[in-house]
Amino acid sequence: MSLFLTKFIPQLIYPLGLVCILIIIVLLVVRQPKWQRALLLLTLAILWTASNNWVALGLARSLEWRYLPPDPIPQAEVIVLLGGGTLSAEYPRSIVEVNGAGDRVIYAAWLYKQGVSDQILLSGGTLGWSSLEDRPAEQMAALLKMMGVPDSALWLEPDSRNTYENAVNSAKLLKEKGIRSVLLVTSAIHMPRAVRLFEAQGLNVIPLPTDYRVTEADWRSFWGASWESFVMSWLPSASSLALTTDVLKEYLGMIVYSFRGWQ
Repeated sequence: MSLFLTKFIPQLIYPLGLVCILIIIVLLVVRQPKWQRALLLLTLAILWTASNNWVALGLARSLEWRYLPPDPIPQAEVIVLLGGGTLSAEYPRSIVEVNGAGDRVIYAAWLYKQGVSDQILLSGGTLGWSSLEDRPAEQMAALLKMMGVPDSALWLEPDSRNTYENAVNSAKLLKEKGIRSVLLVTSAIHMPRAVRLFEAQGLNVIPLPTDYRVTEADWRSFWGASWESFVMSWLPSASSLALTTDVLKEYLGMIVYSFRGWQ
């Protein structure tokens, strides 16, 4: 299956895409009022469920809390930083910027300055149809150098287009250097899938997740909230829908990668 299809087809399965398909079916195919009402109710149920805070936070926590930051943080020969947290310096941006997952880059810089490793491997390439300026490995390098990490500490792997290729390409580069143990930095929600893929390449992986969407304080206050907050949490919101979609992306990725024997 081409890379494009692996990105395109899931969009039809995620809540928003599925809801759009159901609405099209209602408008173009179903002619009986009884079935129309049933499909519309199903559509509303999917959208409401996926976009309420209870579902979104519960699903996110099921992934994010599988790996918690070790204390103390161990040392290793290299930090592997996965791309996905940067935005290219395309007009009108003046410099490379970070997106919602930009904590990955900040955390990697902090780890380097704490002395946990002398090298950072930056893994991430551009998709075939994306902007030619979108080069994640180079963008991460630019940001890290802004934060005081020397160029000599950075290894670039600029060809991978998904997490599987992150693991394969990084493992090849590291094994050529005789390195088998890595500190893996990525978003907490993405860490379970990434760990399985890197371990499948024969690497000893120490997960160092960041970019948590659900903290312990969030979880405690969520369950001890006032009735007003309780009611508000059940109302649909775009942010909750986006978080639910991110979680489903990770679970779907794990299923597909496992089916293909990649992890």
